Amino acid sequence: MAEEVSNKQVVLKNYVSGYPKESDMQIVTSSIKLHIPPDTQNAVLVKNLYLSCDPYMRGRMAENGAASYLSSFQPGEPLSGYGAVKILDSTHPNYKKGDLAWGFTGWEEYTLQVSPQLLIRIEQTDLPLSYYTGILGMTGLTAYAGFYEVCSPKKGEYVYVSAASGAVGQLVGQLAKLFGCYVVGSAGSKEKVDLLKNKFGFDEAFNYKEEPDLDAALKRYFPEGVDIYFENVGGKMLDAVLPNMRIRGRIAVCGMISQYNLDKPEGVHNLPNIIWKRLRLEGFIVSDSYHLYPKYLETVIPYIKQGKIVYVEDVAEGLESGPASLIGLFTGRNIGKQLVVVSRE
Repeated sequence: MAEEVSNKQVVLKNYVSGYPKESDMQIVTSSIKLHIPPDTQNAVLVKNLYLSCDPYMRGRMAENGAASYLSSFQPGEPLSGYGAVKILDSTHPNYKKGDLAWGFTGWEEYTLQVSPQLLIRIEQTDLPLSYYTGILGMTGLTAYAGFYEVCSPKKGEYVYVSAASGAVGQLVGQLAKLFGCYVVGSAGSKEKVDLLKNKFGFDEAFNYKEEPDLDAALKRYFPEGVDIYFENVGGKMLDAVLPNMRIRGRIAVCGMISQYNLDKPEGVHNLPNIIWKRLRLEGFIVSDSYHLYPKYLETVIPYIKQGKIVYVEDVAEGLESGPASLIGLFTGRNIGKQLVVVSRE
């Protein structure tokens, strides 16, 4: 008989409108057998090691995926998202017992995945495994594809990154600096601003919460205007950036975290600038860029090993900390990439 163990899970209690609360989720314990059921083909059973907290998950908490490109979570079922996992059992030809992988998995201790096409086997194991929730996983590829593919940068251009101390923003800024751009970031606390300037090497940074006039702040830091805006915030921030863009500027729309918890998104009033300045504004989804992943690793791993890119993680211990860690994204509680440790082995 297959060994049966308890399986702690973070489940959604009910669909969410407005700001999510910890009480919208609960920790439950079920049981699971540590072998794949007989006659189940192309499946893997994984032990979840590290889970990634990401803003897009908020949209999946709404009924009908109202604010997301992915299907809604189901009340009473575990959340799912990106994570780093260890394969305990496999009937899939691409994975064997003992393999490490990253990709979509459940917010639980163990997950049985049938047709695990969203897992990528981890070959490089001499860097922290937790990095595969971030810089070596979806987050890093997001920064790379957004900056290089969507923004089409040129050396010496002026780059602005909002939510710049977050998981994606910190990497975009460093990639832009390594490319030879002038980079300014905004964040929501003095500590985060110091991090941008002193650890991540941004040329300048400011605390948007202390700026009564975002337009004036941008004119102060970009007297000649912005060539590339890496958009993580939306709303009032996007409205302020548009008049400050240079002719033929590019805006890569990665996220709009200021809008995810509003019942009615804020309007943007300065859109005519898109015409006058011949701007290109493009949204993108990281899953469209998976073909770039090997090229990305070839680029970023040497940078990490040479100390040319640094990466800050905000690590929460234990699956029980998952709900608070996820909610904290929307109040800016995290510094760097927010992740949850389920197990370190």
